[in-house]
Amino acid sequence: MSKLRAGAGASARKPVVIALHCSGSSGRQWNKLALALGDRCRLIASDLIGSGATPHWSGERRFTLADEAERIIATIDAREGSVHLVGHSYGGAVALHVAQARPARIASMALYEPCAFHVLEELGPDGWIAFEEIRSVAGKIARDAMAGDCNAAAARFVDYWNGIGAWAGMKPEYRADLVRYVPHAPRGFRALFDEPTPLAAYRRLACPALLMRGELAPLPTALITHALFSVMPSAAIETISGAGHMGPLNHAEQVSDMIAAHVFAAAGFGRPAGRHALALTQAVA
Repeated sequence: MSKLRAGAGASARKPVVIALHCSGSSGRQWNKLALALGDRCRLIASDLIGSGATPHWSGERRFTLADEAERIIATIDAREGSVHLVGHSYGGAVALHVAQARPARIASMALYEPCAFHVLEELGPDGWIAFEEIRSVAGKIARDAMAGDCNAAAARFVDYWNGIGAWAGMKPEYRADLVRYVPHAPRGFRALFDEPTPLAAYRRLACPALLMRGELAPLPTALITHALFSVMPSAAIETISGAGHMGPLNHAEQVSDMIAAHVFAAAGFGRPAGRHALALTQAVA
């Protein structure tokens, strides 16, 4: 697992936070979280498969969330004690898979709109509508990518999650990162759709969990976040005013402060000073 950021001088006794980014992003997504955690925790932020410095999937069999989670689980198994899991979007779905595999090793979870699309079909008519919405988007992205039009695929991907016109306003260097990533996007979508874990299985995740969604969240991830809240026994839910699905990026300081406060509370730290105090009050209220 490539380590994008670990707290300088971190000791083995510091709480370990493993943060998993959204599709097409990289471990750099969590730079604000590193600042919010400061030197109280050790942050491991990895480039997931097909993103950042990590190559695309090269296996001959069908890619699954278990393949993505394998390296994270190995990191947990290689150390003593528990870890705090953070995940956004695709990274949130991977975090859920990791937590299911090692429930006793997870000290807390903080998830922003995890893309656990596999639970949507359990959520009645609204869930069926949401599933068809995201499946249609995924299908169009896959067709563009398979036709070799990675620019069109990346534009469709970005505009769905960020809003129409987001691709047109994106800096060229960020566009290049998305174009590099997007051939892997159909594999990621299939892995999310095919994850076999039923919603009820998440009841066994008893650690403190902070579930976050944007006020302007798309239907699929809004439903998923509330569904997880309904079954996870120690979960709290927060809505980020004015944010959409990309809240950890475009509301980075607010989201990072809330995550840090949640981790500090779960780790038994005292109430932090300054800007973390309000976030801690919100996260544990």
